[in-house]
Amino acid sequence: MNSDDEEEEDDRHLIQTTPKFPFQIDNQQPHNHCFKKSYHCILRFFNNKRVLVIPSAKVDYEFNRVLDIDHINKCLGRLVVVTFVDVVEVVVMVVEVVGILQRETGRESVCGWVVILLRILISYKRSLHFGIRIPINSSKSRFVSRGIHGGNRVLGFRGGGIDAKLGFRDVVDSNRKGFCGSGSNWGRQPRVLSNGCLGVDGRRFGRFVCKVASDYRNYSNSVESRVNESTSWEKIYIQGGLNVKPVVIEKVESKEENEDKLLDNSPADVNIEVNDRKESEIEKEAWRLLRGSVVNYCGSPVGTIAATDPADKLPLNYDQVFIRDFIPSALAFLLNGEGEIVKNFLLHTLQLQSWEKTVDCHSPGQGLMPASFKVRSVPLDGKPGELEDVLDPDFGESAIGRVAPVDSGLWWIILLRAYGKITGDYTLQERVDVQTGIRLILKLCLADGFDMFPTLLVTDGSCMIDRRMGIHGHPLEIQALFYSALRCSREMVSVNDTTKDLVAAINNRLSALSFHIREYYWVDMKKINEIYRYQTEEYSTDAINKFNIYPEQIPSWLVDWFPESGGYFIGNLQPAHMDFRFFTLGNLWAIVSSLGSPKQNDGILNLIEEKWDDLVANMPLKICYPALDNDEWRIITGSDPKNTPWSYHNGGSWPTLLWQFTLACIKMKRPELARKAIALAEKRLSADKWPEYYDTRYGRFIGKQSRLYQTWTIAGFLTSKKLLDNPEMASKLFWEEDYQLLENCVCRLGGKQRRKKCSRSAPRSSHVI
Repeated sequence: MNSDDEEEEDDRHLIQTTPKFPFQIDNQQPHNHCFKKSYHCILRFFNNKRVLVIPSAKVDYEFNRVLDIDHINKCLGRLVVVTFVDVVEVVVMVVEVVGILQRETGRESVCGWVVILLRILISYKRSLHFGIRIPINSSKSRFVSRGIHGGNRVLGFRGGGIDAKLGFRDVVDSNRKGFCGSGSNWGRQPRVLSNGCLGVDGRRFGRFVCKVASDYRNYSNSVESRVNESTSWEKIYIQGGLNVKPVVIEKVESKEENEDKLLDNSPADVNIEVNDRKESEIEKEAWRLLRGSVVNYCGSPVGTIAATDPADKLPLNYDQVFIRDFIPSALAFLLNGEGEIVKNFLLHTLQLQSWEKTVDCHSPGQGLMPASFKVRSVPLDGKPGELEDVLDPDFGESAIGRVAPVDSGLWWIILLRAYGKITGDYTLQERVDVQTGIRLILKLCLADGFDMFPTLLVTDGSCMIDRRMGIHGHPLEIQALFYSALRCSREMVSVNDTTKDLVAAINNRLSALSFHIREYYWVDMKKINEIYRYQTEEYSTDAINKFNIYPEQIPSWLVDWFPESGGYFIGNLQPAHMDFRFFTLGNLWAIVSSLGSPKQNDGILNLIEEKWDDLVANMPLKICYPALDNDEWRIITGSDPKNTPWSYHNGGSWPTLLWQFTLACIKMKRPELARKAIALAEKRLSADKWPEYYDTRYGRFIGKQSRLYQTWTIAGFLTSKKLLDNPEMASKLFWEEDYQLLENCVCRLGGKQRRKKCSRSAPRSSHVI
């Protein structure tokens, strides 16, 4: 029996196969015959492989809100679950490829070609199409008549689509939803690539078509090339499926009609404009080191470890993935068009949120996010010699001082928004589990307590400064991150009957917090002079010195140090206590989030520029200024040997702050300051092996306990470069002034007094203090 007879026999067999989810196709539509046979064949393939097809969300519950299909397939090691929409996508792809092969070879047998396609797919056991990977490099794969070659570079293709100059039409529009997963499975969330290909690898679909075209000789007797005019079809009508009303699956519009939807549902691949600037050798080294720090869990990247110093024999917890440390790494990957690792990180840390966490038989709030986690390989139960990956989180029960990481949940929310803004994939935010995670974090932050102020009350060491440094109470860093997380949540929380009270609480807290920080934390020369003349022991609702601050608290260093122009937000405020130290992260994030007014934000950068030698010097940027010394150091830090004056958290210089400084400068339209700081860092970081921090007043020495090849030092540098190269992307990461909050902000000054508009209702161009 010749191959044609075999194909006809397969054709008849496929037609007789009853699909698991039968439906009828509108006979008036072109290509219905090819589509129907392809559909039957593919469903038979899934049935034989014992693959569960989940109904479309158009006719049933949106299962992707509660099922992580990607995770299920990866854990089981093969394709076990797909969605009905994905099946249709594959059918559409097969129909397109069959059409090309029919025109190229002159052979019209539909099912014959479908069988050939499936044989090729099944023959390659590692193809990512249908859960198998097609070889990237094959020297024997060749389509001679068209000059299409296999291998790493597909000739005759443009970014994975077939070159129209060769007489082919595009196989896939650049804005079509894809169907390939990024791991060892098929059936992830639909995605759209900017280069016109399906899947994570921009060349994968091109290789697939090339492979079919080049290997069809192995399954056929005739080779004849022919090019016909491409035909188009706009809709496939699916009727009567699952006993429901007719459903219409529409083909995605053409590139010209739908360019504005290019980034819709693109979870792992990001459309970033490529800058023509050539990467320096230092940047190439930084990317190599950053990729070398990536940690995998069940075969997928989930984060970057804190440091990769090969000479470090006692890494302590530097071999773990920290939430706060991963933020600059995540942004670097996102800005480089790589979103998969960020999505995986967000989802896996979200799963850790629900873990039981206890210290001495006491459990913190359910919404607490871990400070870090480690991927461990443990023996698999019942299978000697086999290992499985597990996540081992640290919620503070193993940390030095046993302090809960308050900032972890806030950073997680900020990163979630950044992921959506940069990738255009907002479906992650809309998932039920993600929405629940946001609400749990906010429940912790917005819980009623004894506080009279809208600021968040925390213990010492609960943020980047994770050791005793006298920041307990209401530190600026936590308030700035809290404000940012509230603004992120305001954008992302789904508004319905169950969340309307939460949304109202977010708006109220934003208004109160913004006013409180702008009014009471801000100091400039005028404000310092006011404090110097404060009256104390005022007992009145009209008191000027509301916190009973004694003028003697003004430190001597501040009197001579403060410039005539500019100002900053102080580090902490409590009754009878103002911490006048300059904390860089809190002030920079106040700019980024618009916690400060436009005038205040500009004043902070003026101060940094004016006091460049103190706050930047030889290595940007000081984590705080000035350092605690002598009796202050002994009393406040407890004589901490790591936080000696001008070292570590006590006035050390931290290069990772570069990316936040760059973002603040771009927002305030002063990128020249960022370039100046980056140029300083670029001179030393690579030569010094990317240290964690620098010591001495002017940042001249590598920190005496500084880890080398610190990941967030590397990532902070790369993110700064990416932000300067692409200011438009940088604009997605900061917030502008929210005038609606200003107009709605009112503050009750007394029990029976009328409400009075606060100072934020002043003219928008200035801030009245």
